[in-house]
Amino acid sequence: MTASPANNMDVKRRNRVNTLRCILKSDRVSQMELTQRLALSWPTILQNVKELTELGLVREDGMYASTGGRKARAYAPVRDARVAVGVDLTRDRVVVVLTDLSGNLLHQATGALRFSMEDIYFQYLGGLLRRFVDANGAEDRLLGIGLALPGVVDEERGILRDSRDLELRNVPLSRFTQQFPWPCRCLSSAHAAGLAEFCAMKTQEDMVSLSLGDTVGGAILRDGGLHRGDHLRAGEFGHMTLVPGGRRCRCGKDGCLDAYCSAKVLADHAGGSLSAFFEELRSGDAEKREIWREYLEYLAVAVNNLRLSFDCGVVIGGAVGAYLEEFGELLRALLAERNPYERDTAYLRYGRRPQEAAAVGAAMVQVEAFLQGV
Repeated sequence: MTASPANNMDVKRRNRVNTLRCILKSDRVSQMELTQRLALSWPTILQNVKELTELGLVREDGMYASTGGRKARAYAPVRDARVAVGVDLTRDRVVVVLTDLSGNLLHQATGALRFSMEDIYFQYLGGLLRRFVDANGAEDRLLGIGLALPGVVDEERGILRDSRDLELRNVPLSRFTQQFPWPCRCLSSAHAAGLAEFCAMKTQEDMVSLSLGDTVGGAILRDGGLHRGDHLRAGEFGHMTLVPGGRRCRCGKDGCLDAYCSAKVLADHAGGSLSAFFEELRSGDAEKREIWREYLEYLAVAVNNLRLSFDCGVVIGGAVGAYLEEFGELLRALLAERNPYERDTAYLRYGRRPQEAAAVGAAMVQVEAFLQGV
């Protein structure tokens, strides 16, 4: 049976997209390496590279040293041929980033801005974005804006369904984006942060992300994309019951993970400053050591549950995740003790984007839409 022209076009487009993705993950690559990595024919790779070069997304980058035959031509990605802006909007601040096609952070701006539903707030936000794009000369290459919002985002219906952080329900997304003069895509902050960590890992393996910020969120990355769930709440790990009848959570229930493992839990023991808590921990403060141990014992239960439930890698990001490289040895020991099947904790990784993860992930939604259409 002969494939239809439409199917052939789909296959060609998919091969071209995969070729670009492969090049974006490399600083420099030859056509032969591309044929091996992608299991595509030499003529297909040759055509894809030619088309991507004509689009300005790939460039020739000299020749490889000879290994006895003809020298192989090298190709490199033009990562900043297109850029995207990501915005992480929270109750007390706004983070704006500019990323390239690989999710590399090019520019960033962070400012204290108290959220309000007043028109003046959205006017200011729109002006802030226009000035940011202007200042970084990004207008001509800009794919659009990605907006990360704290809560359940239903982009299909065009509403922020529920945000306890902003104290909003069923608000049209257009209310947030009306002042943006560029295309905008919205998603939840937790999903955006997970997507950023996923991209930073440069892997297509399934992964669960646990974000430990002022609130606890998460994301499930499966088959190379976000798994949002039947009600768009997949990854709401912060409201899993950790201790039945335990501490009161901001959601009004008792014993949620959020009440035990948010960054605020630690910051409240150091005058509201997370960095101050870890400074005191670093200096050997006995009280802080006990608080940290208790925190990690709760966190170990949560991480072990995620490992057993999903049987894939777990990455911990957010504000607390940034300190685990230095202070996470005890966590690994606790995990090794708790897991009945394995003592190896190599599945646990620490996030690479502690502060700007949600904004970068939001920008990558625009990048992903672009890549799908190349």
